[in-house]
Amino acid sequence: MPIQVDVAVLGGGPGGYSAAIRAAQEGKKVAIVERGRIGGTCLHQGCIPSKALLRSAEIYASLLEADTYGIKVDRAAVQLDFGAVQARKDKTVEQLHRGLMGLMKKHGIEIVYGKGRIVGPSIFSPKSGSLAVELENGEMESVVSNHLIIATGSRPRQLPGLEADGTYVLTSDDALRLESLPESMLIAGGGVIGVEWASMLSDFGTKVTLVEAANRLLPAEDPDVSAVISKALASRGVRIVTGAMIQADSLVKSAAGVSVTVKNGDSDETLQADKLFISVGRQANVEGLGLENTDIALQNGWIKVKATLQTAEPHIYAIGDVTGGVQLAHAAAHEGIFAVEHLLGLEPHPLSDHRIPRCVYSRPETASVGYTEEQARAKGYDPVVAKIPFAAIAKAIVQGDTEGFVKVISDRATNDLLGVHMAGAHVTELIAEASLAQFLDAVPWEVGASFHPHPSLSEALGEAMLAISGKSLNF
Repeated sequence: MPIQVDVAVLGGGPGGYSAAIRAAQEGKKVAIVERGRIGGTCLHQGCIPSKALLRSAEIYASLLEADTYGIKVDRAAVQLDFGAVQARKDKTVEQLHRGLMGLMKKHGIEIVYGKGRIVGPSIFSPKSGSLAVELENGEMESVVSNHLIIATGSRPRQLPGLEADGTYVLTSDDALRLESLPESMLIAGGGVIGVEWASMLSDFGTKVTLVEAANRLLPAEDPDVSAVISKALASRGVRIVTGAMIQADSLVKSAAGVSVTVKNGDSDETLQADKLFISVGRQANVEGLGLENTDIALQNGWIKVKATLQTAEPHIYAIGDVTGGVQLAHAAAHEGIFAVEHLLGLEPHPLSDHRIPRCVYSRPETASVGYTEEQARAKGYDPVVAKIPFAAIAKAIVQGDTEGFVKVISDRATNDLLGVHMAGAHVTELIAEASLAQFLDAVPWEVGASFHPHPSLSEALGEAMLAISGKSLNF
């Protein structure tokens, strides 16, 4: 007999397990079909392990700079044990995985380990959406549900001619498994992942060259944010090449490493490194899902969904990376909750992509929510902008981290808060207040009038909000 549930979730990443928990909270019988481990890419190949490595890189860099705080350290005695760094990363992942498994047990969520494939109507279900699951032991199992949520995520996108081999050409998955640090790394792609790895590797002592096709790093973010990151990375020895394309047919692998030709305008340059890291976006995991057995459509390789996150099959939803929307773990989690509440008829609060915070965990960090100045103007707003440097904030001076700023954008006509953009230490924590302000439709003076403890980095946000109306006290 098949496993019969109210809600089946295909994929156990942040979107999938959040959806499962929310459905279980409403008393529904739930099953997750997962071909790997609960936690998905974020926990096992993405957010968490990379942030664990970034933390080790930050500590290492801080020790080497300890004399700026009046602490004398023999720099030659500061040793990096990369094996121990990797072990700490693995321990962090395992601890969080155990916690997730405890949550699954707490909520009575059944986990079916295997590869799930959607099949057509059966005697158990008149609708397509039942799952045939190939278990780890090769046997088959059926999961039948009233509703199905597809949350199969994404994987690193490959470039033709520059396909990863795990030795010379790496994806982020490969880089997380490095047993030793290369002396040099060429990174193709200056988006979030490329910038984070450039920051991490340079702090660990690897010579990094970062190549980006656009005319600046982090091209989706505010230009002022890009400028701070570029300056910070360059000051630590990272070579940044923008407006450039790697010529795939020029790749040469040898005992000395890799070499490629980069085309920048009318000029060509050959770049060499021990390894080449490909960081040019992600692609949806849609192969082998049995979508051909449904009316579900793909758009540019992503599952097409309505504003309700329903596919062309109303009882089948798709959430997270597989839809090609905002590819962030917290976005997927909220989409999972939304999908469940919608299928249960609970009328969830509408999702707005521009209100989802975006973070880069480099050194310094960046964080943003809402529109950039350019985006605001394109949408017909007349933006008013205020910008407060961390150099004007006491806590930043105390900490010795004055790099960066907080930038606030509001609409001149309505005073609505349109966007907040930050670069600096710990801004990935500060952005939550700006996100809440947008969610509650707060205007800048309301945020600025609320108490921000002194001394704290949060004062930068409060001051920037006050500066919109010319009332900043400290700058």
